[in-house]
Amino acid sequence: MMMSDDILTYLPALRAFARSLCGNATEADDLVQETLLRAIENISGYTPGTNLRAWLFTIMRNRFYSNCIKRKREPTGDEDCASEMPVVPAQQEWQIRMQELERALEELPVHYREAIVLVIVLEESYLRAAEILECDIGTIKSRINRGRRMLRVALGDAV
Repeated sequence: MMMSDDILTYLPALRAFARSLCGNATEADDLVQETLLRAIENISGYTPGTNLRAWLFTIMRNRFYSNCIKRKREPTGDEDCASEMPVVPAQQEWQIRMQELERALEELPVHYREAIVLVIVLEESYLRAAEILECDIGTIKSRINRGRRMLRVALGDAV
């Protein structure tokens, strides 16, 4: 097994660790990418036969704390910057809309729901969804189109 194969097996653990550090999925994914980039850049610092997973976690932790220090040292904008103005988004409305969407999705016939979840939610390609559901790609496209229409009707045109 090559070292790159080893690294791929650690991706789920790296993502989980990054999320525990960042508390934000987007920042966590960026941290995983930074970690892998640093690992590639500094591959000469890795001793084959030692614990690769621990080495990657150490790189990640160091990158995270370096980024924290950098953010404190280099704040974005100044006092009158719009990013510093306090804004509280209305989360309740989105939670209610999400619950309505989940209910409407559950009420769809199973073949429409499966197609929508695979293609729209899980971002599988139409071709891959057709393979998974063992049908033609045209059938998948049709199910997505009809499922979306049914969701629009169930939720009102505000989707």
